[in-house]
Amino acid sequence: MLSKVNYKGFIWPLIIGVLVWLVTPFKPVTISVAGWHMFALFLATIIACITKPLPIAGVAIVAYVIVVGTGIVPMGSVMDGNTIVQKGALSAFADSTPWTIAMAYMIARGFVKTGLGRRIALLFVRSFGKKTLGLGYSMSIIDLIIAPATPSNTARAGGVVYPIIESLSHTFGSDPKDGTEKKVGSYLVYNEFQANTITSSLFMTASAPNVAAVGLAAANGVHISWFGWLAAAIIPGLIALIVVPFIIYKMYPPEIKETPNASEWSNKQLGEMGKMKTSEKLMLFIFILALVLWMVSSFVNAVNATWVAFLATALLLLTGILTTKDILNETGAWNVVIWFSILIFMASQLSAKGGVIPWLQNAIKSSIGGMSSMLVMAILVLVYFYSHYLFASGTAHVVAMYAPLLLIAKSAGVPVMFAAIMLGMTGAIFQSTTHYSCGPATALFDTGYVKQGDWWKMNFVLGLFYLVLYGLVGGLWMKVIGL
Repeated sequence: MLSKVNYKGFIWPLIIGVLVWLVTPFKPVTISVAGWHMFALFLATIIACITKPLPIAGVAIVAYVIVVGTGIVPMGSVMDGNTIVQKGALSAFADSTPWTIAMAYMIARGFVKTGLGRRIALLFVRSFGKKTLGLGYSMSIIDLIIAPATPSNTARAGGVVYPIIESLSHTFGSDPKDGTEKKVGSYLVYNEFQANTITSSLFMTASAPNVAAVGLAAANGVHISWFGWLAAAIIPGLIALIVVPFIIYKMYPPEIKETPNASEWSNKQLGEMGKMKTSEKLMLFIFILALVLWMVSSFVNAVNATWVAFLATALLLLTGILTTKDILNETGAWNVVIWFSILIFMASQLSAKGGVIPWLQNAIKSSIGGMSSMLVMAILVLVYFYSHYLFASGTAHVVAMYAPLLLIAKSAGVPVMFAAIMLGMTGAIFQSTTHYSCGPATALFDTGYVKQGDWWKMNFVLGLFYLVLYGLVGGLWMKVIGL
């Protein structure tokens, strides 16, 4: 039986790609023929990521085959003696960023498999769960704790936090099936979505779009460290985590305000889990070790962030927390390695000598001369944020727009690290737009606890809050720390 392929999704990528290819004779003189052809294929690939004829990894493989098959880039590197004249297409898989995120997926799997994630969640519910507002903060803290090593924010929201929310909601008789969702469930589900949005902005490794942004920044000569991202995001992120659950509590109040049974319920669940197992203790040690070494890697060149991620995965295997089969079955990780490696490689070719990016940079610089750099940055953030209403994937949006916007900011004289991280954080908070904005939005909205109209209205209000918080407060904070 043949798998379904959305062939209609190829129509627009094919039309636009071919049209751009055919106008090669009219390209700017500073762009090489190979550079222009790569631009045509990259543009078609980005459109295909939106029209989705295949999942994004499938789109990337098709693009990869065309890049090599048309002779734009050879499969293997071209050598002149011992010198590499041109890197081959296989070098795409030597980029460290996709491998870092893939190994972080393994750490996340360890959290779920050992039950450590669930135990942490229940402990916070027991400690802070006497009121519904306290439960909201508990869910936010749970998401915060596991976010640094959970690049799939969908897995974090849907796989770890939501099952706790669902059980709690049913305990208090709150279920959308009988119209009682607003007792506690609606508040907790929507609060978790916003908490997930905030924690995604805090850590470079907290969501796939973040890592896409870091990789695209690196392809354009801007290298963001793990600690550098955290240092920039920590003030607006922590303020949001403190304020947003209360804003939602006032804007979308639960009918049940007191939840004394939550502590009793969590105690019962913890009792069923028993004492902390050896596997959980080992998982906790490996997680803390990875976080510490990731921070160290931002200051000590001898400690490589990707090596740290591989080290954590190796320890998970050596301790028996994960099996080799677990590693091979982690499809999300291998999906990232395939599509992200290929797209980063294509983006780097656009930035190479004779590519479109150097020409575009010079053209933009001359056209925006005299405009305030911070005004340009503010406009770029607003365009980036609100254009997400047109996207159903954060990753696809970042791949489509991050590098061009970073290029415009750089050309306008915006400090390049400031622009790279500000746009990176915007790529996390713009998931607070629609119910189809990202994986966590879809997963949590589909539970039926929050109606679409409520979702959109509250998202609009909180979107404005995030823009002010991250744009102004976050911008001032980055100025304080020298970015």
